[in-house]
Amino acid sequence: MTTHPIARAPMIESALRAGKHVLSQKPFVLDLDAGLRLVEIAEQQGLKLAVNQNGRWAPHLGYMREAVTSGVIGDLMSCHIGVHWNHGWIRGTPFENIDDLVFQDFAIHWFDFLASVIGNRATSVIATRTRASGQSVAPPLLAQALVQFEGGQASLVFDGSVPYGPLDRTYIAGTKGSLSSWGPNLGRQSVELSTENGIARPVLSGTWFNDGFRGAMGELLCAIEDGREPLHNARANLDGLALTFAAIASCRRLQPVTPWGARTVTI
Repeated sequence: MTTHPIARAPMIESALRAGKHVLSQKPFVLDLDAGLRLVEIAEQQGLKLAVNQNGRWAPHLGYMREAVTSGVIGDLMSCHIGVHWNHGWIRGTPFENIDDLVFQDFAIHWFDFLASVIGNRATSVIATRTRASGQSVAPPLLAQALVQFEGGQASLVFDGSVPYGPLDRTYIAGTKGSLSSWGPNLGRQSVELSTENGIARPVLSGTWFNDGFRGAMGELLCAIEDGREPLHNARANLDGLALTFAAIASCRRLQPVTPWGARTVTI
């Protein structure tokens, strides 16, 4: 289902009630309660409902997630993400009409990644956004969020109006090691793992585009065949979506917001 999210929710429900497994485009829903309802319908029908958070299959993010969830770096205590690029390509497109564009359409990938490594442990989100000097498109292109979670903290910084020298960097620290990834863009990344055993630099294969899309589609098909929940199942996706909604609400309310403290968002 790749329609606009407003029209998509009732279409997903119709498909589920017709006995169909569903892969939904992101954002999954604009209302967390509506998302929970669709999840419950899928579960009652014995169907798989997944969300196209294709960043989960970006080679660098996938490696780091698996290293965290398998316990390689111990207990997670921090996750810091910085993406610095030029999003000016949206000029004259429908994307320019989305006021919270950076958080709602772009940063949602990294909120989903954060949720994939901390689960539902987040306790508060505080965020800001502003227009960059010299930017020529309508939505603010600078946005940042601080997330507090049990036993740790996270920061997500998005500079979407950088004309030269793009940089995409992620740093994760745990009680037994750390992970870092860096590169000029989403498709070119190097990863380093540091533990008491030394430093490892895995050789990654593939790129976010198109492996992210193959991953999202293939994982759903494998989950159907194996009779298990897909990695990008809709119930788990709601934790990342709740962080996204909280960041948007924090910008508007000028105060910290708890995850699930903002249950709806408008486009």
